[in-house]
Amino acid sequence: MSDNHLHEKNSVIDLEKDSTSRDGSVVIPGDKHGWLSHPLARSLLSWGVEERGIVPVPEVERMDTQYYKIFFVWFSMNFNILSFSTGTLGPIAFQLGLRDSCLVILFFNLLACALPAYLNTWGPRTGMRQMIQSRYSFGYFGIIIPAVLNLIGLCGFNILNGILGGQALASVSSNMSWDVGIVIISIIALLISFMGYRVLNWYERVAWFPVLIAFLVALGVGGKNLYNAQPAAPATAPGIFGFAAVIAGFVITYSAMASDFTMYYTPTVPRSKIFWYAYLGYIVPIVLLQCLGAAAVLASYTVPSWNAGYGTAGDIGGLLEAMLSPVGNFGKFLTVLLSLSVTGNIACTLYSMCFNFQVMIPAMSRVPRYVFSILGTVIALPLSIVGAHKFYTALTNFLSLIGYWGSAYGAILLVEHHYFRKGDFSTYDHSIWNVPGRLPWGAAAITAVILSFALIIPSMDQLWYAGPIGMISGDIGFEVAFPLAGLLYFPLRKLELRYQNTQY
Repeated sequence: MSDNHLHEKNSVIDLEKDSTSRDGSVVIPGDKHGWLSHPLARSLLSWGVEERGIVPVPEVERMDTQYYKIFFVWFSMNFNILSFSTGTLGPIAFQLGLRDSCLVILFFNLLACALPAYLNTWGPRTGMRQMIQSRYSFGYFGIIIPAVLNLIGLCGFNILNGILGGQALASVSSNMSWDVGIVIISIIALLISFMGYRVLNWYERVAWFPVLIAFLVALGVGGKNLYNAQPAAPATAPGIFGFAAVIAGFVITYSAMASDFTMYYTPTVPRSKIFWYAYLGYIVPIVLLQCLGAAAVLASYTVPSWNAGYGTAGDIGGLLEAMLSPVGNFGKFLTVLLSLSVTGNIACTLYSMCFNFQVMIPAMSRVPRYVFSILGTVIALPLSIVGAHKFYTALTNFLSLIGYWGSAYGAILLVEHHYFRKGDFSTYDHSIWNVPGRLPWGAAAITAVILSFALIIPSMDQLWYAGPIGMISGDIGFEVAFPLAGLLYFPLRKLELRYQNTQY
């Protein structure tokens, strides 16, 4: 174990021995009469379980210099069958051909990945979880609304990943149901998330390699079939922008968890280094696998075994198992590896969910972080089982919707940081992170988001609702949300600062 890791472990344990208060001191759950004095809690800490919740990391304790780890965190999170299945929505839900699907995937991911990658660079400078940073724009109580929305989004991702992993695992055995497969996937992911930062980083560094082998074999034995896609009808604006909304929803919402994984890095790290590690960690796996998904689902109509595996229920696991079937039992083994690819995403999502629970209900900041990993699993598991047979409807609606608020949220953070705080990270004062009266009221941020929906709603084009603008142009809700929320925030924040009498 390196000196940096040893110091990190000891500093976490030392800091966790304090207790949360609002007098400006930096403190964390537990005291000598609390949970940390319990033998089980002390044992968990000694085993390397991270207990740190939403308390900022002091600058002297940000010592991790292995910056490349953030590339593998995002790469492994996205190098999985959820990325593959999202690509299939272009042809299936929006009737796009392979060329048009891939162009939408490429160009809108190039744009959408920039926001979460940039917010990754804030973690080393502030030492704060993403939702704690957001208190400096949305306020102590105002951030509860984004935290709730983010919890819904993160839980939704876990449900979708659980369904896909369970389907893929069950596809290799006629004796295993989807439900059993979902339970197995969820338990594995829970164990990884329970351990926390160091174990997560180790797992994400190695989890992608067997998945790469599986996809390379699938391409090797079935790649020739990918050229047999049926000709598609000309693309329409609603189809292009509808699929773009799905693509944006897939990646923009990482903005609300970006710095959760970079807050331990040394504050002197060049921001460009963190940005490019994170950006490549998003763009490379997402674009490659989404394009492969689009190609595979189009080819399935001309390959009988693929079509049978995919079925009428849209079984992504069955499609992958059929693609790997030419290599026999080894193909089944690779399908199992592909099913496990979602565990990295679920584990990291559970990790970030912990902090959203603590921000949503501040009193919960005294509860150890890993308790919320269990709670998140308890919530997502039954919903995954119930929703397993309506996967495509759930995936399309979910990814389209969450992009709206995530786009508005990101715009407000950028305006607050670059205009009102002049890009100065020293204005994110650690001594007030849990002091409501010294943080922004949050009225400006919340009002800007709410008012932006006056134009977002008419710009929507969903299966269950189409606004007057969206019916003509296609879904441009997330494109509207970003500039509109940012513009609205300018005057509202100026007004808020005048009445709050705060200067930076």
